Amino acid sequence: MIRIAPFGRVLAVAAAASLALTACGGGEETASPASSAPAAPASSAPAAAAGDGVLTVGALLPQTGDLAFLGPPEFAGVKLAVKEINEAGGVLGKPVVEIDTDSGDTKTDIASQSVDKLLQQNTDVVIGAASSGVSKTVIDKITNAGVVHFSPANTSPEFTTYADKGLYFRTAPSDVLQGRVLGDLIVQDGSDTVAILNRQDSYGNGLADEVEKSVSGGGGEIVVKTAYDPAAADFSADVAKIKEANPKAIALIAFNETTKIIPELKKQGLGPDKVKIYFVDGNLADYSKDFPKGTLEGIKGTLPGAKAPDDFRQKLLSVDPALTDWSYAPESYDATVLSALAAEAAKSDAGTAVASKLIDVSKGGEKCTDFAACLALLKEGKDIDYDGLSGPVEFSDAGDPSEATIGIYQYDAENKYANITYLSGKVAG
Repeated sequence: MIRIAPFGRVLAVAAAASLALTACGGGEETASPASSAPAAPASSAPAAAAGDGVLTVGALLPQTGDLAFLGPPEFAGVKLAVKEINEAGGVLGKPVVEIDTDSGDTKTDIASQSVDKLLQQNTDVVIGAASSGVSKTVIDKITNAGVVHFSPANTSPEFTTYADKGLYFRTAPSDVLQGRVLGDLIVQDGSDTVAILNRQDSYGNGLADEVEKSVSGGGGEIVVKTAYDPAAADFSADVAKIKEANPKAIALIAFNETTKIIPELKKQGLGPDKVKIYFVDGNLADYSKDFPKGTLEGIKGTLPGAKAPDDFRQKLLSVDPALTDWSYAPESYDATVLSALAAEAAKSDAGTAVASKLIDVSKGGEKCTDFAACLALLKEGKDIDYDGLSGPVEFSDAGDPSEATIGIYQYDAENKYANITYLSGKVAG
């Protein structure tokens, strides 16, 4: 184990270490077979929309915008799940229908337009968006329609207590967990003075707050915390504030504006050869074509999600041979499978019916790990507990996974990242 002296907090360097947390509570349409997604329980549920007997899943994922690099593995996860669900007989005896749309980013109105299209086509479950900020712009439209809003990648803590009518779920953990892991990592790496540079949105602000809590709780000091405008053309003033504070480490909570911020950090003498820099899931990407070799060497980062098993990667390649990244593919796959199982358990494809069974199929019953096996148990009248590729899931009453895994990664001289270890964590409400 690596110990964070003198604070007694521990990060294990083994692939299934345990970390306990306490949470109070980050285009074109194509039609094909698909599956549905989970939602969270709440008080004032919308009027139930009648199901039409066909589970329709709308993928609202990034084909363009800041997180476009996350789109391919997420779409592939949904498509693979739909393929396997339909090969096992579909849901309620009929093939699941999948509709793919672009979520864009918060600088556009693409997500809202996509949701309009999905609702017009009787979508029961919307899987997405990847960005917490984008989901915030459409969650009311989705849930007010009685449709499940299920994200495989939202991590903003705000969603835990959001008034979602019991229809919002996610397979990615709240940034309460990622923030704790990242803060602990920074302090255990020897940095007691830390700067946080984060994008000004629900994702960036939420994760920055959690990192601050973790660093401060571990005995470190946040010497400056600066939120920047993601649409800014220049970040020199923001970086100057960081330089003036003279931190030993910088947590950069960003999306693709990272390609502008890193050169500015280097220009002002704050490159990774001078200061320890840490990325998060929003900017943990392959930058081999963006920067000269060695630019990011040594930078570490965190990404929610367990390792995608080799056989799962091969299956993903069968639906998208061009895949090179696996981020949030397991979470997208699990969201789709869980939605389908909930529809079967509810004996209805209506969004409100699916939402009412999502927690039930995620915990407390007989363990099963794939749609076909779980479906067989349901048909025998048994209660099931689906354990997925992203983890055991086990939804809390708020629709958050109560257990999750965070991967820790490091960049090499080619500006590509590789895993160092995985940490398992529990978030208790």
